[in-house]
Amino acid sequence: MYDHILVPTDGTESTRHALDIAVTLHSQLKSDTPQRKITLLHVIETIADDDAEEFERFYSTLRKRAEKKMNALTGPYHAAQDTGSFTIEPAILLGSRVQEILAFAKENKVDLIILNSHKIDVNNPTQGWGTISHKVGILSQCPVMLVK
Repeated sequence: MYDHILVPTDGTESTRHALDIAVTLHSQLKSDTPQRKITLLHVIETIADDDAEEFERFYSTLRKRAEKKMNALTGPYHAAQDTGSFTIEPAILLGSRVQEILAFAKENKVDLIILNSHKIDVNNPTQGWGTISHKVGILSQCPVMLVK
């Protein structure tokens, strides 16, 4: 059903709940696909109109920091992956977060995106319309699960 699940992350512990759900789905749902995948995706937001060479060391430092955080996030799931029914693969991209998440989902045939979202203030429900989770939820071509 969901052979490839995408879990976008900002590298914080708040991602763990979304990752837990993705692992649970792959662990409990039956699939004809022998090897299912969860991609943990971190997008490093780039500075508009930047000179790639000028910021190369800066982005390299951010990438190394993101790799450490993603390894810490995926570490507790190694035993679950040992069953052989799925893998968790980290991916780090540079660019605009929303655009990169949507492009990755489309290019990699993602079946479901699971990402964190903030709780909505019932007194001001339009306040969160500019968030990454709202934009991905509206613009994605595949199902999106927002975790609160």
